[in-house]
Amino acid sequence: MTSIPRRAFINISAKATAFLLMPLPLATFLKYNTMTNKDNFDVIIVGGSYSGLAAAMAQGRALKKVLVIDDGKPCNRQTPHSHNFLTNDGKTPAEIAAVANLQVSSYDTITFFYGRALTANKTESGFQIQVASGETFTTNKLIFATGIKDLLPSINGISECWGISVIHCPYCHGYEVRNEKTGILGNGDIAFDFTKLISNWTKDLTLFTNGTATLTNEQRKKLDEHRIEVVEKEIEQLEHNDGQLRNIIFKDGSMSPIKALYAPSPFEQHCKIPESLGCELTEEGYIKVDSLLETTVEGVFAIGDNASKMRTVANAVAMGTTAGMMISKKMIQEAF
Repeated sequence: MTSIPRRAFINISAKATAFLLMPLPLATFLKYNTMTNKDNFDVIIVGGSYSGLAAAMAQGRALKKVLVIDDGKPCNRQTPHSHNFLTNDGKTPAEIAAVANLQVSSYDTITFFYGRALTANKTESGFQIQVASGETFTTNKLIFATGIKDLLPSINGISECWGISVIHCPYCHGYEVRNEKTGILGNGDIAFDFTKLISNWTKDLTLFTNGTATLTNEQRKKLDEHRIEVVEKEIEQLEHNDGQLRNIIFKDGSMSPIKALYAPSPFEQHCKIPESLGCELTEEGYIKVDSLLETTVEGVFAIGDNASKMRTVANAVAMGTTAGMMISKKMIQEAF
């Protein structure tokens, strides 16, 4: 594992402008400490995006020895700007993450490992984590800040537009596409409820069901009252320029111009390790946690998108800070 002395890191981090211009994975993990397979940590955090970093900072300020494992691939890496996060509104996700990493890395007891966590096992004193490169690390407590994986429909172009002009949250992105020609990609009750919500941001709204609609007669009538068209044609592809939508192309060759498309989609847990440890999921598929963000497995915690439907940067940071404080308090009390 590559090692950089802490003094060298401090000298590098002083050059903030250059730091912010670096690719995120490199900027994120400038700080490495030499580790061996025998290293034991108070807390290991799997996932080093906003929630994981917030938890790490709270732990570092409590003088706890922390390892953050992350592969540098946050789910919002395509999103051009982050919104509804006080003091950071409109900044790029990479910019926020770079500053966060710079600040978290200033705490001596926090170490970063650039890689992917592969497995976890319960031990007599806590847990053991193995990463894809073969190293193993032990810890007293585990925090998973691993997010979720969106299961997008099989439509050409949708993945390239995801997070840019194909979006999921009006509170994160709706203001920027207010009053624009907007679509909802979905069907049934979920699509109807989402269409009602998005009608607050634009009246130029169309529901694309990508096949036969499963709306009730009452839902159809309500949409008609609000002049919201329902298009049942199957979609062939999304025409776009660098992720910015231009047209929806249907399988019959016709097209519909579009500026933004909301796509409420199913998801799965991005990381399966919590389930392998026995952590229960909710009916919706989130990791089940209590008021202290502890899972159904003692000593294992979950924060951020993997445990909350409130999918915002602000909420991720809040959950991370809360978990970091509560876990450190728990360890302090256990050791007293």
